[in-house]
Amino acid sequence: MRALLLKPEPVRVPPYHWWRTVFFLIPAISLYTIVLGTLSVAASLVERRGLFAHRCARLWSRLILRTTGVRVTASGVERLDPAASYVLASNHQSIYDIPIVFDTMPLQLRIVAKASLGSFPFLGWHLRRTGHLLVQRDNPGAGVFKRMASLVGDGVSLIVFPEGTRSRDGRVGRFKGGPFLLAIAAGLPIVPVSVARSRHVMRKGRLMTCPGNVTLAVHEPISTSGLSRDDARALAERVRAIVATGLEAAGDAGGAPAAEAS
Repeated sequence: MRALLLKPEPVRVPPYHWWRTVFFLIPAISLYTIVLGTLSVAASLVERRGLFAHRCARLWSRLILRTTGVRVTASGVERLDPAASYVLASNHQSIYDIPIVFDTMPLQLRIVAKASLGSFPFLGWHLRRTGHLLVQRDNPGAGVFKRMASLVGDGVSLIVFPEGTRSRDGRVGRFKGGPFLLAIAAGLPIVPVSVARSRHVMRKGRLMTCPGNVTLAVHEPISTSGLSRDDARALAERVRAIVATGLEAAGDAGGAPAAEAS
C-alpha cells in the first residue's frame, strides 16, 4: 500500500538545445558535409593542390559556426604571413576547434589528425583526397615526413592538436612531442594558438551544442631553425606554457596548467 502512495519519478525533458542539436544542427551540418565534401573530392580530380578544397573547408566551417551561433573574436592573426608555411599548435577543447581555426586563419591549412578520421564518409574522403595528414598516433611512419615536406613545398600550413584528445575541463594537457618533431624536421616555425571557451559550445561526451562566444589568440611564431630531435620535448613544453597562459589571459579559468604537464 505504501508503495502505491509513493510519488512517481518526474519525467526529465531534454533542454531546448538538445532538441535543437538533434533535429536541426545535426541534419544541417550533415548536409553541409555531404555537399561540400562532394565538391572538394570532385575538384581534387583536376586540382591536386587542394586550393579549391580549402575554400570548401572554410565555407563548411563558416556555415557550421553561423548555424550554431558561435561568435569568434580573434587576436594576433596579423602575426601570420599568408605566403609562409607554419605548424599551428593549438589546445583542444571541442570538436568545434577545427571549424574555429579554419574560419579564422588566413592560411592554406591542412590538419594532422588520427588515421581513423579517414574512414568517415564525405569528411574522410575529403581529408584523404586533399592533402591532409592522417597518421597512426603510435606509429606515424617515416612516410609522414616526406608527405609533410611535399605540403610545405606547396605553401600550406599544418594545424595540430598536440594534446591528442579533447579536454573535459579546459585544462591544457601534456603536449605530445610528435608534431614538434615534424616541425623541426621540416624546418617550419611553430605558432602557439589559444582557443578559449569552445568547450562550452559542445562538451566532450555530450550530445548538445549551445551558442557561445569563443576567443582565439595567435601567439608569436617560434623558429625551429637550429633545433634537433633532442629539442622536441622542450619545445613542446614551451609551446604548451604559452598556450595555457593565453587561456588564462582570456579569462578561461579551466586553462590553468595541468599538473601532469610539468
